[in-house]
Amino acid sequence: MSVTHQGRGAGLGLLLQAVQELSLARSLPEIQRIVRSAARHMTGADGATFVLRDDGQCYYADEDAIAPLWAGKRFPMEACVSGWVMLHRQSAVIPDIYADDRIPQAAYRPTFVKSLVMVPIRTLDPVGAIGAYWAERRHPTDDEVSMLAALADSTSVAMENVTLYAELDQRVADRTAALEQATEEIRRLSLTDDLTGLNNRRGFFDHAERALRRCRGNGGRCLLAFLDIDDLKSVNDTDGHDAGDSLLVAAARVLRSLLGPTDIAARLGGDEFCVLVLDAVQEPEDLKEQILTAFRNDVDACRQPLAVSVGVIETDAADGASIDELLTRADELMYVDKKGKSGPVVDALNV
Repeated sequence: MSVTHQGRGAGLGLLLQAVQELSLARSLPEIQRIVRSAARHMTGADGATFVLRDDGQCYYADEDAIAPLWAGKRFPMEACVSGWVMLHRQSAVIPDIYADDRIPQAAYRPTFVKSLVMVPIRTLDPVGAIGAYWAERRHPTDDEVSMLAALADSTSVAMENVTLYAELDQRVADRTAALEQATEEIRRLSLTDDLTGLNNRRGFFDHAERALRRCRGNGGRCLLAFLDIDDLKSVNDTDGHDAGDSLLVAAARVLRSLLGPTDIAARLGGDEFCVLVLDAVQEPEDLKEQILTAFRNDVDACRQPLAVSVGVIETDAADGASIDELLTRADELMYVDKKGKSGPVVDALNV
């Protein structure tokens, strides 16, 4: 039904409704749905299309018609009416498609279309076009062309808003991701020893408690080694704290070389280190010897002598001791090891 039959007021009412809906649209598919329906019904057309300018082509993105037209297809700008409209930045009113040389006859012949009006979406720099089609030869009225042009203007604003909303959403997403990354970095730093890069005490408890629960839940056994660097105070007093720090960094390097993919090492503070070996297959004394051997076989040039004392304890699914309790038991064994020495267990640690 044309605007002549339903009255200009009804057409304006449909246009106003479409403009309001477009002001709330937040995506291009939503805009297409609103426009294809409004373009057809407010002009009383038998079909309507929504065309986008896409890299030098006319992309028929959407349609609402009594029979299929060209939805999803692309044509060169110079080969279709929508391209002419965008290139010339003006509307095309065609009462008889077979009497107008702007019409690609081969594309229109299989369709129901006999008459049409096509308006550009934005006249300054068109980004698309809106078409209304009739299955009979008729001359679209000035009101129909004006309302379609008004719909195209609102469509242009809605598309710009969607782009703006997308940019704002992306900025929010980027800032959220950056904030999450910064938060995670702060958390990581709060769990990491600045000097050695190993877990600090808080980091060790954070990771070890969860890992120990998982290991025990799977019926596995774990080994916890507690290490103390002997005579670090004398190194600090004799050669300075930089030399002592170098020894701590070297100790961390050696311990890191012993770690399996799931094992957890930490500097608990001062000259105390620990290693939690998950799903262990070796015995406590074997792990102790492995640690001592790793220190002993460090082959870099020696700068400071270093001795370590080690205590290793075992825990399994039947052991309900907490990480704190396990550390206390391993610490006691380390102290026994330290007291039983008559000299350094490790010849030197190389840094």
